[in-house]
Amino acid sequence: MLIVAALLSWFLVGLFIRVSKARGWGQPVRKEGSASHLVKEGTPTAGGVPFVLALALVFFPLYLLGRAGDGLNAQRELLLMLTALGMGVIGGIDDLLKIRSRMTGSGKKELLAREKFPLQFLVALAFAWFAAPLAAHELVPSMGRWADILLLTFVMVGSVNAFNFTDGLDGLLAGVGIIVLLPLMALSPSAALLVAVLLGYLWFNAHPARVFMGDMGSHAIGAIAAGAYVLYADVWLLPIAAIIPVLEVVSVAIQVAVFKRTGRRVFRMTPFHHHFENIDQPWPETHITVRFWMITAVATALVWFLLGGRP
Repeated sequence: MLIVAALLSWFLVGLFIRVSKARGWGQPVRKEGSASHLVKEGTPTAGGVPFVLALALVFFPLYLLGRAGDGLNAQRELLLMLTALGMGVIGGIDDLLKIRSRMTGSGKKELLAREKFPLQFLVALAFAWFAAPLAAHELVPSMGRWADILLLTFVMVGSVNAFNFTDGLDGLLAGVGIIVLLPLMALSPSAALLVAVLLGYLWFNAHPARVFMGDMGSHAIGAIAAGAYVLYADVWLLPIAAIIPVLEVVSVAIQVAVFKRTGRRVFRMTPFHHHFENIDQPWPETHITVRFWMITAVATALVWFLLGGRP
């Protein structure tokens, strides 16, 4: 089924690119951003929509046929997928607003943070409520169920936004997401299927990208990464494996806090990957992507070791 998922994703993403180009659903590029990105103006965006669709189209028949796990694991898998789709819909609304605004030149351009965060919080809270008793490891010892729920809500919202900030270079987030999920593929069908559909997507997103992911895809990846580590591994291992998304979101927080306080910037540009494109001797985009993959691979190998080498 992994091959089916990868091929279906490959087909749907390719079809999406053709339709997007025909309809002019291109991505605008920030003029104040990295100069090397100006050539990407007009590249189709919201490429996460077709691979999330492929993920759902393969998962739910497996679940209904009892092939997504039995008993406890089936509950975990359904919770994972519903959370990913819930977060994906939030990101998808953002993608739709951006495309519609670009096409019409008017209307709401995107979801504001004050609109997006409450929606993310509600989905994360629903996940945390059901996930707390299903978690693979003790979360907050001797603090009670509500402490666990609050922790998991924070982890889910943080993961979704951290993975979203990581999306910004050709192939970067897809590769990071695949590597982060590798230790859990044998345990979680949802994680394994996500790896498969990301491979199909990466065929078109590798540099030079023919499509960009958009928020629906990044939200779904962040949700499954967080959920899979909570339900099958250990929530405290997620920040290690996902060291790049953690650095990305922390870089934004630091930049905003320091700039508001001093008017100065710590980084040339955030999220963190853009800093290296704007230093005095800029790194090529492909170098940043591959090096961030390598860092993620080392961190994920450490997680594998801490898990005792078990899937």
